[in-house]
Amino acid sequence: MRRLTKVAAAVMAFSLCFSLCACGSESEKASGASGSTITVGVVNNPPSESGYREANVKDMESVFSKENGYELKAFYSLKNDEQLQAAQGFITEGVDYLLISAAETTGWDEVLQSAKEAGIKVYLFDRKIDVDESLYEAAVVSDMAKEGETAVNWLLDQKLPEYNVIHIQGAMGSDAQIGRTGALDAQFEAGTMKKVVQQTATWDEAEAKKIVESVINSKEKFNVIYAENDGMAKGAVAALDEAGITHGKDGDVVVIGFDCNKWALRELLSGTWNYDGQCSPFQAKIISDLIKSGKEPSSKVIINEEKGFDAKTITQGDIDTYGLGE
Repeated sequence: MRRLTKVAAAVMAFSLCFSLCACGSESEKASGASGSTITVGVVNNPPSESGYREANVKDMESVFSKENGYELKAFYSLKNDEQLQAAQGFITEGVDYLLISAAETTGWDEVLQSAKEAGIKVYLFDRKIDVDESLYEAAVVSDMAKEGETAVNWLLDQKLPEYNVIHIQGAMGSDAQIGRTGALDAQFEAGTMKKVVQQTATWDEAEAKKIVESVINSKEKFNVIYAENDGMAKGAVAALDEAGITHGKDGDVVVIGFDCNKWALRELLSGTWNYDGQCSPFQAKIISDLIKSGKEPSSKVIINEEKGFDAKTITQGDIDTYGLGE
């Protein structure tokens, strides 16, 4: 009887030891303490999309590096269906974490449900998507709607005699486009501003230039260009310059951009643009800290604090501190 008791005790001790080791292994994997590599699949927009995106991609590559204990697998596309296929591919490969900046806000339910069933934790970054919050750990994002509201409120504060707006939109259906469009649409509906044209250039500088050229050729009156990123604002201004139309602080046309590339903020400092809305591309460290803590995030949505810059008040210090790129 005593021999059986000793055997049972030994079995219980071994089981307890195995259980504790298994728990420790999972905790160490999250923290990176065990030296094991954490595999991260990133679905993102291509760096060629904009200066913002280039900075965002570099940030992801820098943080989720081999030196920091990660293996980074990345896929880039502006097409939602291609992103969905890539995300499903990462799930099939069995990555530890899936990070997504979606081209569109819809269509992600099935893929994220698949990730959940596979035990793969999902973090959204840069943009939110329309899925149940239980399908992702957290969304580390900009408040795109607030960016639009801040810019439109600034525009209203200029107290122009009239507002005839060329509205150049980003990729339709993206969180950035929806957010930056919303506040301006409200002004169009209220009749406080006139929509001269509202058209997507899909973040592309050359397409934005064509949109403005078309309006100039139509002879329709306008005095505001609201472009949903810096690159499109740059294209719009090129069309104004070719037509000899003045713009900026002392010009006939108010120019608004978003993202705060250094070259764009220099346009504000020189007075050739009027306003640029900040959009922070730096979400990687926040996500890495959450992963390595092994803890559940305290909030489903983590907002990057942002501001807008005015040509009348911007300083070189602002450019050095907040500008992206060179």
